[in-house]
Amino acid sequence: MTTESTFINLLRGFATDPAARGLLDDVAVIEVGDAALIITHDMMAEGVHFRSNANPEDVAWKLVASNLSDLAAKGAEPVGVLLGFMLGDDAWDRAFAAGLKKVLAHYHVALLGGDTVANRGDKRAFGLTALGIASHRPVPSRGGAQVGDILYVTGTLGDALAGFELIDAGFDEVGPLADAFNRPMARLADGRALAPLVTAMMDVSDGLLLDAERIATASQIGIEIDLSCVPLSPLYVSYRSDSRESRMQAASWGDDYQLLFTAPPEAALPVPATAVGRVIDGGGLTLKDGANPVKLPPTLGYLHQ
Repeated sequence: MTTESTFINLLRGFATDPAARGLLDDVAVIEVGDAALIITHDMMAEGVHFRSNANPEDVAWKLVASNLSDLAAKGAEPVGVLLGFMLGDDAWDRAFAAGLKKVLAHYHVALLGGDTVANRGDKRAFGLTALGIASHRPVPSRGGAQVGDILYVTGTLGDALAGFELIDAGFDEVGPLADAFNRPMARLADGRALAPLVTAMMDVSDGLLLDAERIATASQIGIEIDLSCVPLSPLYVSYRSDSRESRMQAASWGDDYQLLFTAPPEAALPVPATAVGRVIDGGGLTLKDGANPVKLPPTLGYLHQ
């Protein structure tokens, strides 16, 4: 099966418009007068991103929030969304529509249109295109990190992992950990506040380690992460404990939708964030736990393959 990285490399050869950013980012950036139009598209597939028995309202929420999280990483204000919907069971579809209405109202985002198609298989997939406006220049990208910068992450990591495991085991369909997996929050206000001072920024969707490596690749520098600094919530610690192993799992699972960014050491951050590493000479990702080097895990995060 073709891997995500292999297929994107195939596309890179002809995705040459500057707005595509070399397909090294999660968005397209189109300059329009004094502002920039930010366009992003994410998909969710049954059996990959959500369980077949998932609450349709949760599926709608996560589809919207994951797209808006990409806008947050560009410091953009959402304008609206276009939905690609695969039709199926009437009751399920009506529940999805109800959930979509709720999440769009929560974020004050308009539904602008989209398309539908009949489902001819046993699994369904949905797509959403989100549009936003960014007023700050330059619009943050994954590239731009400079040697000496500090690597930060907002919030805490791992709650979505814990929520998924509890739901999958049939223990907890509701509660804050389940919500962290089912109904993540896009950090739009944080992204707008951070945009003027970051050198690189993206959201943590596929795992801190993998996404940090992506910043390193796009910026053509190295990044060193200290696992002892990875922020965990009290709920996650009570579920998994506070250990190197639990921090490694929290850092390599994903679905956190926090903001990962680099900034100069002297930068006064306008939002709470935790320093988890630094930008260094070289390339790629290295790990340590305090003063001790740590071997990279076989898988840094979630890969579509």
